[in-house]
Amino acid sequence: MSLPVLPGDPAGQDVSDARHAPALRLDRIQEHLLDAFYAGRSANTVRAYRRDHEDFRTFVARQDGLAAFAATAEQAVRMLLAVEHGQANALALGYRNDMVRRGLQPATVNRRLAALRSVVRLGNTLGLVSWALDIENVDSVTYRDTRGPGRDGVRAMVAQAKERTDAKGLRDTAIVRLLHDVALRRGEVVSLDLEHYESRRGTVAVLGKGRTQRERVTLPAATRTALEAWIAVRGKAAGPLFHRLDAAGRGTGRLTGAAVYQVIRELGAGVGIATRPHGLRHSAITAALDASNGNIRAVQRFSRHRDVRVLQTYDDNRADLAGQMAALIAED
Repeated sequence: MSLPVLPGDPAGQDVSDARHAPALRLDRIQEHLLDAFYAGRSANTVRAYRRDHEDFRTFVARQDGLAAFAATAEQAVRMLLAVEHGQANALALGYRNDMVRRGLQPATVNRRLAALRSVVRLGNTLGLVSWALDIENVDSVTYRDTRGPGRDGVRAMVAQAKERTDAKGLRDTAIVRLLHDVALRRGEVVSLDLEHYESRRGTVAVLGKGRTQRERVTLPAATRTALEAWIAVRGKAAGPLFHRLDAAGRGTGRLTGAAVYQVIRELGAGVGIATRPHGLRHSAITAALDASNGNIRAVQRFSRHRDVRVLQTYDDNRADLAGQMAALIAED
């Protein structure tokens, strides 16, 4: 199988009118399509897209006759754009079915399909293709459990962390506070540098999901106290706000999202709770809806969700509307 080539000037000349400068060649745009796709996005978003596109590359490399076109994710995407519309849909359908067979969660399958659709959409915008991928997502039920460990569970985890008075105990307490008290995501926590904390105002500059600019988040008094206690032992040197610790309690580099996951799992296990970092955010958002009597707009400012419909799901789960309706119609 040979890789089809998109239409262009066979002599390799610029396809745009020579009077327009700088001129762009289709093959040049195609060659660097992923670079153009990633440009302007946050580092966390780029990492997520790269993982998704790399997974597609590994799938293509396993297909008969296609391994030569999948040395890199860029090549795999170029191949997808170079085939006919029906072939592209067939390949995307095969990829979706492969992910399902591998037992990936529906949310993961749908995110990776969306990553492919987005690249094809850019290719369409740039005139590389005239079609879009038509493969639908798999059915999924999102946000089935939006309650998290609850406020009592979080308090128990904070108390568990505070039992250690060393650097790790202070660091982990501050992390739990940020994940719950201001509903930060673990990626937002680990991306913080010391310079992003403004002690005078008690704020942190958070790089939110899918955003390219940081926004200031005001810390409650208890959260601020926990963070100040950690910084007192961390020191005022520039760099990551949270770092790994060696046996002597010294910093050894930026703390990773995986490490935060492990910290929360261990703290939860210590008090008999199975949870994860995002569970603390779930608990915070549910508590905020309770405290505000379901004021979704106000809680949206707190959670920084772009889509208010996500919070409607939280509110439905919090109030257990389905359970209420079942009780109304159940026989005595």
